[in-house]
Parts: sequence; structure tokens; C-alpha cells
Amino acid sequence: MTNQAENFQRAMEGFFARPDDTHYILSLFITGATPKSTRAVKNLIAICDRYLQGRYELEVIDIYQQPERAQKEGIIAAPTLIKTLPLPLRRLVGDMSDEDRVLAGLGLRVKTNV
Repeated sequence: MTNQAENFQRAMEGFFARPDDTHYILSLFITGATPKSTRAVKNLIAICDRYLQGRYELEVIDIYQQPERAQKEGIIAAPTLIKTLPLPLRRLVGDMSDEDRVLAGLGLRVKTNV
């Protein structure tokens, strides 16, 4: 199989199934120490610690200190979370207080008792 085909197959496997060892690469773009930015960091860390337990890398980027990174990523609102891996790439905007929305954006499924 070619490298391109192998990469596609791995991406599709990651899209349809999330093994417990899947590693997440996340970037959260914030605007300084504003209440909304602080809330977004706190909420996201709590969600990641609860559902990803050591299987994630989170980079917090202050767009005031690194405006070139924000421009490169096309950030037009903050806070913005970018999930780079696993595929598909996703973007979420807001203070990450809606846990269900964040979990859906991360591609995680939460089991509910019915």
C-alpha cells in the first residue's frame, strides 16, 4: 500500500473508532487573562482530564503575545480551540462551558444510562 493510502486508512480508522490510546493534539487560542479566556482554559482542562486522562497535549496560545500564530491559523474569534489530531480537524469557539458540545467537537462519545 502506498504511503498516501496508508495515511488515508489510518485517518478513516481514527474517524470511525476512538481506541482508548488515541492521542489528542489541541491548541486553545485565548485573549490574555480575560474572564472568558480563563474560563475556557479551566473548562477545557477539566474536560480533558476527565475524558482523555493523560492522552492529550494542550497548547494555550495568547493571541496578544503571538499574533502571527493566530493569523496563520485564521483565528477571528477567541477563545478558539483547534483539534489537530485525531482527524478530522475541528474548531470550537467559546468558553468551553458546554461540555456536550466540546465532547462532540473532540469526537468523543459519552455513554448515558437510559
